[in-house]
Amino acid sequence: MPFLVTSPDIDWDRVTDWLLTHGLRILLILALALVADLALRVLVPRVIRPTVARQMRGKPDEEIEQRSHTLVAVLRGSGRFVLVVWALFTILPELGVNITPMLASVGIAGIALGFGAQSLVKDILTGLFILIENQYSKGDVVTVAGISGQVEEVGLRRTVLRDLDGVVHHVPNSQIAVASNLTQEWSRVNLNVSVAYGEDLDRVFEVINRVGRELAADAEFGPLILKAPQVLRVEAFGESGIAIKVLGDTEPIRQWEVMGELRKRLIRAFLEEGIHVPFPPHVVAAAG
Repeated sequence: MPFLVTSPDIDWDRVTDWLLTHGLRILLILALALVADLALRVLVPRVIRPTVARQMRGKPDEEIEQRSHTLVAVLRGSGRFVLVVWALFTILPELGVNITPMLASVGIAGIALGFGAQSLVKDILTGLFILIENQYSKGDVVTVAGISGQVEEVGLRRTVLRDLDGVVHHVPNSQIAVASNLTQEWSRVNLNVSVAYGEDLDRVFEVINRVGRELAADAEFGPLILKAPQVLRVEAFGESGIAIKVLGDTEPIRQWEVMGELRKRLIRAFLEEGIHVPFPPHVVAAAG
């Protein structure tokens, strides 16, 4: 006797009814979520960038772009999270899932989180103030929680920094008590130049100021400089030489580039003018 495999009859009418009601609703929900996500991607930058530009009128374009990029990323991420949660809790009832116990569980979990995750709440609140007050944005070089580096990401919960060694640091916003921004609006050349005792300081000042003016007039470095580097004062008497404070203003984040070129030109000018740079006291010439 042959083995017969029987399958239950499929009620195609019920399947058709489900597809025409619940199936169409699910498709509509997904379509609305996709359209809303697309609207976020298109509208948020178009609204945020002009608004930030008006609020920061007169500020450098680079800083305006950093601020806009940071706010756009945070608003997009937050909006996308809300859309996913809305779509999930709207689709589940269409699949016959009772979400009432889930909502009750979420409420209980929320109470538990309120007691057990206070640092998370503090992270978010601190992140909001960082964004609202524009303490720093993506691309800035900052020092937060004792860590220095360039900001790669600013979120409601954390700040991501990359230091000069390429190490990425994830700093919870709740640990940020003081944020030091080295590149907001403009940056500063802050340099100590040492010369040997016995040098004519007036002549040294003249040479340093001349080199600073030449650097500010340079075709390559001039556009980076807002105020030519110049002597401020005699900073200190060192063990082997006199330290002279030199200050100048640059475009944001360009101070290190300008200081490197300034040091190179000062060494060349000192050699040409016969101005001696002191050696550290621990350097001892080797016997012949």
